[in-house]
Amino acid sequence: MSHASPNAKRQTPSAERFVVRLYQPTDREAVRDLCCRTGFLGKPIDPVFEDRELFADFLTDYYLTCEPDSAFIVTVDDAVVGYLLGCRFPRRHQIFSVRQSVSLGAKALFRLPRYKAESRRYIRWIALNAWREVPDAPRDVGHFHMNFLPKLKRIAVFREVLERYLRFLADHEVKQISAQMVTFDERRTLHLFERYGFRVLNRSRISKFERFTSESVYLSTIIKDIVEKDGRVLYQVAPGTHRANSGSQTDAH
Repeated sequence: MSHASPNAKRQTPSAERFVVRLYQPTDREAVRDLCCRTGFLGKPIDPVFEDRELFADFLTDYYLTCEPDSAFIVTVDDAVVGYLLGCRFPRRHQIFSVRQSVSLGAKALFRLPRYKAESRRYIRWIALNAWREVPDAPRDVGHFHMNFLPKLKRIAVFREVLERYLRFLADHEVKQISAQMVTFDERRTLHLFERYGFRVLNRSRISKFERFTSESVYLSTIIKDIVEKDGRVLYQVAPGTHRANSGSQTDAH
């Protein structure tokens, strides 16, 4: 397969022209801003948690600091409108997360008196409920997360970004990758990943957004074996294959 150029442009009748490229240090603030602009189910996180600095630190610092080579950016007219942040070294991430939790926890406690009621509820959820509600993820498998502005949620963008990342992993001899996806009660997002060979390991209902939506919100752990086929690392699997491989764990809560 002839691999796409790092700055290759793709255009489809239903999507704006977009560019998928490697992360650059100058993208840091744009990525952090996008993280906060989409942190509440694709909307700004502010109604749920007002401290954008801590929110962006928690969700982006490891990837942009420790594994910037595993990050990919989506732009339209040179503006950052999406990203994929990846981790190839799960143990390194675990060590970073332990240290970071101490630092961010201290900052949150210091700022707690200044926070509004909703932000304090968010902190309380992290302290009391997150450890019970967040489903398990494989500790010895790397992971990634993707984030796009709502206007860019197109299959063409999803496919291009994911193919670039999976090719990057295959070139570095990574055999398996996982992710945790936030979804509503319906499973359209999961079906999209399952179409490309991801398996659902578990699924848990998350309560932190209950005050803001009448829909049930779930966090699902998905995993994929990175297998090259006919020169491609991203390809559709036969209908039902992902469920057959998942066994009884597919709809575990």
